Amino acid sequence: MVNFTILAGGYSTFIATYLFNSDAGTLSLVSQSTTGQNPSWIDLHPTNKSILYATNENTEGALQSFFVKQDGSLTPALGQTSSGGNGPAFAVPLSTGEVAVMNFGSGNGLIIPTEEDPLQFTEGAPLISFPAPVSHPHMALEVGSEVFVPDLGADTIWRLTQADNGAPGQYAIHGQIDQPQGSGPRHIVVRGDQLYTVHELSSTLTQQTIPSSPSSPGPAPLVANFSVIPPGLPAGASMAAGEILLAEASPSPAQGSNSSSQPFIYVSNRNVGVQDPRGDAIAIYAVEPELRFVKHVFTGLDQIRGMELSGAGSGDAFLVAAGVAGDAGVVVFRRTQGGADLELVATNRDVPTRSSFVWLD
Repeated sequence: MVNFTILAGGYSTFIATYLFNSDAGTLSLVSQSTTGQNPSWIDLHPTNKSILYATNENTEGALQSFFVKQDGSLTPALGQTSSGGNGPAFAVPLSTGEVAVMNFGSGNGLIIPTEEDPLQFTEGAPLISFPAPVSHPHMALEVGSEVFVPDLGADTIWRLTQADNGAPGQYAIHGQIDQPQGSGPRHIVVRGDQLYTVHELSSTLTQQTIPSSPSSPGPAPLVANFSVIPPGLPAGASMAAGEILLAEASPSPAQGSNSSSQPFIYVSNRNVGVQDPRGDAIAIYAVEPELRFVKHVFTGLDQIRGMELSGAGSGDAFLVAAGVAGDAGVVVFRRTQGGADLELVATNRDVPTRSSFVWLD
């Protein structure tokens, strides 16, 4: 028997803890830990998996920190600070000990230093405002010494770097990677010098080579551009792509059916219109030798916003997902065919909707 603990944020006042038994194919709700309002995005400290950060996606946004107890439940919030704006839809801890939080509603963000105790936030980091008529930053990703921020409103990916004085929390824009007009870049993954972007408004997945210089003139050409929309949608469907995940090849493909000899990308669709009886789909793409579409897997979920791969200890064998509408709850899939397919193995409907996940095991 192999047990995995999964934490799930959502539009509520709690973070849910689930226990997934991969042998029995069961997913059980263990606890609900009280938080601030709307802990929509959660993430773990990069080296201390007992520390969890959560946004409060409200008009007056906030960032909270929690200690994860042995049973997977959380302490009350041990640290809290303002996000500096409206609607923080994403936060991520950086290797520097800072936490980047992006305010979708107000077009700005903060990179917040932490104290020697990473549960405590340092106040006073300057607000980063993105210079566009409409700005909706939706994510931050540490890429080498830079932080990339896809901006859904500005159709670009901002490149941030720390100030010359190296002071914690002091970051500025020093370049950008423009995206197709009207595409709405939402989330990204990076592999080597290749940038993969899921676009909410155009429901596309693109690939670009990252310019070596942030100030390189002109847009970075598209290496690939795919629609992620599944076939056979009902009349009145309205698609908006959501999340993107990258699963690298397993180190020893011969060790099991869940291992993978090549990397895959998984992209979630969100149907915000007339629902498909099959639910929303996850689009699967092989990455090598070049990006190519493999298949759509229908999930029974309504408006998938959150999904996450299991940790390295499982060889990224599982994928958990949920919608932010409907009552389908949380589902876990096993990656099969070396990663080219997904098989449903567990469902829990105790909490109807969730929006983000982390795996503790």
